Amino acid sequence: MTNVGGLRSRLAVHGRALALAGCWLALPVTAAAWSLQINGASPRVFLHVGTGTADGNNNTVDRVTANLSTAQLLSGVPQAMTNSGGQSRSLSGDNFATCPTPSSQVLIGASYRRNGNSQQQARLSVTAPANLVSTAGDTIPVSEISWTVSAPGSPVPGIIPAGTFVPGQQPLANVPPNTFIENCHSFRYANSAIRAAGTYDGTVTYTLSAP
Repeated sequence: MTNVGGLRSRLAVHGRALALAGCWLALPVTAAAWSLQINGASPRVFLHVGTGTADGNNNTVDRVTANLSTAQLLSGVPQAMTNSGGQSRSLSGDNFATCPTPSSQVLIGASYRRNGNSQQQARLSVTAPANLVSTAGDTIPVSEISWTVSAPGSPVPGIIPAGTFVPGQQPLANVPPNTFIENCHSFRYANSAIRAAGTYDGTVTYTLSAP
């Protein structure tokens, strides 16, 4: 059983962007937190990436961008990326502002629920291409994009850990049965080399799969 959220990444030398989309399923919760227990029920996975709706699917695509000036490009200094949309408040039930600055944060969360005593866990992963490619055929390695994580007030802000995109599938976190996990991701472009002008495109896909 799999619920997939896509992240379309679009980067340009003067307008770099990552676009995120999420698929949503409703679920009941018993408390509000960043890693919390939820009621057991028929097997269900729940995945949200960016803007979403607690009680249904949401096809909104959030675009994350970093517009570099010539000076910034030549500096080689990593550049923070900003979010064009933004979901600031948790869908766990309490409406807590998990992402207080949605213009620079992407809300990502997942849950897995089931009946019975099985301790098998769901798996959250992300799949990325080797490169982002411009219309002229120039490339930027996907490893130029990384993210940090946060969750204000949470004892487990790294429940989904920080990382750097790599080609292929990359595991992010395990989700125990009847558990909901969530935090904010802030993306950054490494800016480690001067690139040809253009718009660079690619897609990364977040997947939550259950046994």
